Amino acid sequence: MYNKKLIDYKIFVPSLLIIIGITIPFALYEAESLELLNAIFDYIVEVFSWGYLWYGIILVVAGLYLSFSKYGQVVLGDPAEKPRFSLFEYASILIAMGVGSTLMRTGMLQWTSVANDPPAGVEAGSAEALLWGNAYSMFLWGFQVFAIFVIIAPAMGYILHVKKKPLMRISEACRVIFGDKFTDGLGGKVLDILFLVSILAGASVTLGLGAPIITHNLSALLGIEVTFGMTIIVTIIWVFLFSLSAYLGIEKGIKRLSTFNMYLAGLFTLFILVAGPGVFIINYFSDSFSFLLSNYLNISLNTDSVYQEEASHIQSNTVFWFAYSATWALLHSVFAAKISQGRTIKEMILTYLLAPTLISWVATGVLGGLGVHRYLTGELSVLEVVQEKDRMAAIPEILSSLPFGEFAIIIFIIVALIFLTTTLDSTTYTIAAYTSTNDMSKYEPPKVLRIIVAAVITGLALVLMRIGGLAPLEVISGLMGLPIILIQFILIYAAKRMIDEDKAWKYNIRK
Repeated sequence: MYNKKLIDYKIFVPSLLIIIGITIPFALYEAESLELLNAIFDYIVEVFSWGYLWYGIILVVAGLYLSFSKYGQVVLGDPAEKPRFSLFEYASILIAMGVGSTLMRTGMLQWTSVANDPPAGVEAGSAEALLWGNAYSMFLWGFQVFAIFVIIAPAMGYILHVKKKPLMRISEACRVIFGDKFTDGLGGKVLDILFLVSILAGASVTLGLGAPIITHNLSALLGIEVTFGMTIIVTIIWVFLFSLSAYLGIEKGIKRLSTFNMYLAGLFTLFILVAGPGVFIINYFSDSFSFLLSNYLNISLNTDSVYQEEASHIQSNTVFWFAYSATWALLHSVFAAKISQGRTIKEMILTYLLAPTLISWVATGVLGGLGVHRYLTGELSVLEVVQEKDRMAAIPEILSSLPFGEFAIIIFIIVALIFLTTTLDSTTYTIAAYTSTNDMSKYEPPKVLRIIVAAVITGLALVLMRIGGLAPLEVISGLMGLPIILIQFILIYAAKRMIDEDKAWKYNIRK
């Protein structure tokens, strides 16, 4: 039933107040708060590294179990209906949502962090360090991260498309475990507020920290300095794009933008291969891929326990990466559940595990390979540039080394801007769907609500960009992964229990 009440204020307002209550003090005392938060995070890395690493492995195993057991054949919706999107459209939306512009940053520069600070026993800047660098860049977009993103989608998709529950919320998926009193009471509200706080914080950080990907390339292209005014202009254009896309909805906005960007990114990749050192890039990709496969378990589980010096970049960054990914896990799963009507659980999980991973590895091989080639030939001292300047400034310098360098920068800006847009339009859409009081099994979230959510995210980001506080909020987002990990395991069990109670593996399957 369509509800005239626009938004559930009981979860939206407390979430917003919590975000404001956290960020204002941290923004006023940014240096002190960063020192405190980093100390807390460093302690977690020291004590709980093993836990985060095993967490990623366990979720991959859980995803494969749900896919290849009897649960994998369960259809999210009517078994007779066709999937809402073609496989290409479906994969494109998940890729755009899953990797966003972060892939372009890590693909281009992540190898430099490892090459400058390689694992114990490897010389910085050496050939082995370069192989570790790109292999690790590919690992960041590997199976663990996308298992983290998709693992609660079966529970959310089941309540939405099979049980036809009106509210698309974490608390609703937990009803089968905790019962009506908890779900409809304070416990359910706490779960839903935790979801919104983590996503509003993450979205604000993405908007605030994503702009430099665009501004540094614009600065190089136009020959002007990066200023706060330029950042504001870029942010306004970006906000307009993702607000419009979210307003148009999944079919007319998010889907079209995602599929268009897949084609554009593909053409950009071909341009780099043809105009740049294509043979070297393909060879380096092969070497990096081989090195990754040979060292996958080592990277996945290594804690540097026998080396008593400070942890290397790979060891410390992997823990942060998994922790930060966990804060986005609920959003990714809720959105994946929403667009998976007509898909089986197996199709949903395997598409999310494979499609973004393969695209990410190719993108990392091409973007990273270009930078490594420029470093090896002495054309650009990339490792020195990232240490002496703002890291983002290295991206236009690498792209400028191509023939038609300005054209390459323009295409990079467009692809990055669309990736940024497709991350935040799906985020905005999902928050609107989550806080809406309408029946989400039948309706889309109100368009007005989508614009309100976009305005809230923008307002938070702009205030923090102006007064400081984005960096502390980023660390807080990483710390929030801990309670979310617990929720993920609860919802894996909830999905299994709901399906078993309904015997959906017997009755809700394709004939």
